[in-house]
Amino acid sequence: MTLPREVSAALVSEPADLSSLPDGLIAPAAEIFDKPAVRAALWRALDGAEDERAVRKATVDLLGLARDKARAVVAQAFARRPYDARQVTQSYTWITDCLVTLSWEVATERLHRRPTPTEAEKIAVIAVGGYGRGEMPPYSDVDLLFLTPYKIAPWAENVIESMLYIFWDLKLKVGHASRTIKDCLRLGAEDYTIRTAMLEHRFLTGHAPLAEELDRRLWSDLFEGSARDFVEAKLAERDTRHEKQGGQRYMVEPNVKEGKGGLRDLQSLYWITKYVHHVDDAEELVRLGVFSREEFATFVKAENFLWAVRCHMHLHSGRPMEQLTFDVQVAVAEAMNYTDRRGRRAVEIFMQHYFRHATSVGDLTRIFLTSLEADHTKDAPLLLRIFKRAPKVKDGYEVIHNRLAISDEKSFLADKMNILRLYEEALRTGLLIHPNAMRLVAANLHLIDEGMRTDREAQRIFLDLLLKHGNPDRALRRMNELGVLSAFIPEFEPIVAMMQFNMYHHYTVDEHTIQCIYHLSEIEHDQLVEELPVATSILKGGINRKVLYVALLLHDIGKGRDEDHSVLGAQIARKVAPRLGLNKAECATVEWLVRHHLLMSDMAQKRDIADPRTVRDFAKAVQTRDRLDLLLLLTVCDIRGVGPGTWNNWKAALLRALYRQTRKALEGGMEALNRERRGAEAKRLLHDALPDWDGKELRIEKQRHYPTYWQGLHVTAHVVFAHLLRDITPDEIRIDIHHDEDRDATRVCFALQDHPGIFSRLAGALALVGANVVDARTYTSKDGYATAAFWIQDADGHPYEAARIERLRSMITKTLKGEVVTREAIKDKDKIKKRERAFKVPTSITFDNEGSEIYTIIEVDTRDRPGLLYDLTRTLANAHVYIASAVIATYGEQVVDAFYVKDMFGLKYFTPSKQKALEKKLREAIAEGANRAHSG
Repeated sequence: MTLPREVSAALVSEPADLSSLPDGLIAPAAEIFDKPAVRAALWRALDGAEDERAVRKATVDLLGLARDKARAVVAQAFARRPYDARQVTQSYTWITDCLVTLSWEVATERLHRRPTPTEAEKIAVIAVGGYGRGEMPPYSDVDLLFLTPYKIAPWAENVIESMLYIFWDLKLKVGHASRTIKDCLRLGAEDYTIRTAMLEHRFLTGHAPLAEELDRRLWSDLFEGSARDFVEAKLAERDTRHEKQGGQRYMVEPNVKEGKGGLRDLQSLYWITKYVHHVDDAEELVRLGVFSREEFATFVKAENFLWAVRCHMHLHSGRPMEQLTFDVQVAVAEAMNYTDRRGRRAVEIFMQHYFRHATSVGDLTRIFLTSLEADHTKDAPLLLRIFKRAPKVKDGYEVIHNRLAISDEKSFLADKMNILRLYEEALRTGLLIHPNAMRLVAANLHLIDEGMRTDREAQRIFLDLLLKHGNPDRALRRMNELGVLSAFIPEFEPIVAMMQFNMYHHYTVDEHTIQCIYHLSEIEHDQLVEELPVATSILKGGINRKVLYVALLLHDIGKGRDEDHSVLGAQIARKVAPRLGLNKAECATVEWLVRHHLLMSDMAQKRDIADPRTVRDFAKAVQTRDRLDLLLLLTVCDIRGVGPGTWNNWKAALLRALYRQTRKALEGGMEALNRERRGAEAKRLLHDALPDWDGKELRIEKQRHYPTYWQGLHVTAHVVFAHLLRDITPDEIRIDIHHDEDRDATRVCFALQDHPGIFSRLAGALALVGANVVDARTYTSKDGYATAAFWIQDADGHPYEAARIERLRSMITKTLKGEVVTREAIKDKDKIKKRERAFKVPTSITFDNEGSEIYTIIEVDTRDRPGLLYDLTRTLANAHVYIASAVIATYGEQVVDAFYVKDMFGLKYFTPSKQKALEKKLREAIAEGANRAHSG
């Protein structure tokens, strides 16, 4: 992080020749901004200017053209050499230096000429902050300090004001302050942000001795003797910043500047290095023994990559963009020449590299902070300082600064098993591992060879890390960050820092896996009894924990290839599980779980579990109660590990219902799923729930519905519909809206005269109020009324608040009465946000005649958008398709809509020609809607 050469006083006044121009830019300095030529042209342009306004206009016009040309040259050169980040940031610094110094010349030599300014009128113009450091991305702020010896004089004030007007007219975003040296010292003592900005000051133009005096006084009067306080302040600032950005290195839309493992973390190392060691170049850390040569090379590589990303972000957005949002990720990956390969999108490969560099920044930060602790510039973490006595550690280890350290490196490396034992001892004692121990392990990963992987002692230690000590996620995360996990299980390496480019997964694949292990450990330690009673009871009842933990560890190990990751993952598990010490039966179960780890989630979320065939097919696939128990736990942890907010009561209710029905079928036989039995039970429950109804009314209600109605809804819905249908007239539309606590959704029940396309009309009404439909089913009574139940959530995935229910009811009623034309009104609402347009989901449409005894299941897997369900159901209605129910499963930008349908004669869609014709119409509707959603 070497600073660019300072602009000399000679260069500010009148450079003798081009040899004084800076080198190390993305293109020759004279090609970017030919300062002598621009100066000459500027003075010619000012010859005819008669007043200050004319001078300013001529200056801004000429400098603006020179600035635009310069930026174009840099952008073009950067497009050709997209990784030359240092040269780019210094090129933008050069452009800004030219603009500032030429503006100074205009202000002091033309607008406010003063050949011999008094002592009080002297000014030094100084770059501070990132500009002072010489690292400017394309749209960076220009931070300037106008330094004066005493209280600012009127002449100096006029000069500064004229310069600022020029900067503002040039559309520069200028942060400026006018201060004396005394002001700088006082404010720097009060505010560490100001102190840090001045730490990076760089003289630009004006009175150089004044700038030199500031530099001398800052070190002697402010910086000297305050290193410890400065370090603590910067680290506290870093922790606050990380927390604000989400606290995770693997956030899928990271902040490149402020996020964990981002540029600000590297800059913090630089600030502390300069403050503590009085050096301007981070390479000095090698000479000081803080970093090895290899570690410093990692530092440079990470810094260059992150700066390249940030510069490309600015250029793509045309503004100071710091959040690497999904749409920008695609553009930056393309700018940096990433391409699709082996089943992975270019953007996913790019983000994997990004996260690996972010991890490197974390490793370097740990090493650096350890060196500060060693020379007592930094305190050990507060949590560890409050221990009265360090925990007792085994032979070969010691506690340094309340961290687990290695006593003798040579003895440690003599037995390669010690690499795993280090993590075991850290879990046993609860200590953090000392960074020097981490460095030793990272430098000796080659010791983890095939012999060690198949060693019984290594297998024991690794399984104990998962099963014995608690906090298995902590051990796995530490092992993963240093590469130990990938060295011990090489098949894990491809998924390290692997991003899945979608809106569903919050974490990289490896972090998701570790999160899953964490959630299983939480269930096992009774932390989620109320939220997950069934899962907790299964673990209490006793299952093979070894199989479950290993299956979770391997469930996504096949991701990132062309093949189905479940199939490939099962093949990998077949090799890895025996190597981890599992017996033949355990290996077979692990392989089955990995192969079918999505089965229960898909059945619960993509199929109607009220249909007995769904449960029957699932029970046949699972076969045993043990597998069912293991699969439920794996599914729960897998969904919870996706990210905050993914798990909800809706998914919990679906999985619980599927689990209980399947368990009943496995233990009591498939006849337990008999439709007639379930229908009789539903009628009995309705009878009990309506004690104030007379016999005649109850008899009418029980006889007006077909069998599917009784099998498809809970008794609470049957009660609601009984009341809605009671004495209803043909022209009435009755609506009941209530919060369904068990499902974390709002249930909307409709009763109205049946007619073709009723499902589509209802879906359209709900789309217009911005409701997300998560489940829906419609039934026609024998006396011609439609009963429809829709479960909906708001845009944030929550039930509707009570205060919004009446507006919801009013809008739905208007739409159903024809007062609002859905097809026209939906156009303005059916839009995809700009940042989400980068996500592409290929459309897949399948026809399943085996999944239900009565219906054909049409499954549409495509890109989600607000009006999709309405478009699909309208298309089906126009094709005279009767929709009995719809099950909607959403995975970020992807949605799977499963429609249970019959044709107009009440038959399934068996004929291939009919299926193809219907598929064509659905695809046309999807394409038309997608074009509408992406417009505007």
